[in-house]
Amino acid sequence: MTYWTLNALFLAVAVVLAIGARVARRSPRLLPLAVTVLVLFVVSAVFDNVMIAIGLVGYNRDLISGAFLGIAPLEDFAYVFGAVLLLPALWYLLPARTTSRTPAAREERR
Repeated sequence: MTYWTLNALFLAVAVVLAIGARVARRSPRLLPLAVTVLVLFVVSAVFDNVMIAIGLVGYNRDLISGAFLGIAPLEDFAYVFGAVLLLPALWYLLPARTTSRTPAAREERR
């Protein structure tokens, strides 16, 4: 299995959940997502290149596309898009916690 295949499977799940959250919400917030992608992409580009350069991470050349950003393969950046799609979608779709964490509220429930 190539890294792009693995990325496609992960991103497909993220896209489906993101679409579900967007449909349920009906008011897209695209600017914060775009800014988040940009910031995470820049941070990932710096740190991924450093980690690869010092030998902390390596990639099987037979499983990558051969396209690079610096010395980091493009496949390495898919998790940025996955995280930006998946985490807000899960935040919106999962039920909110209804218990209060204050000591007074805990005491009232007893």
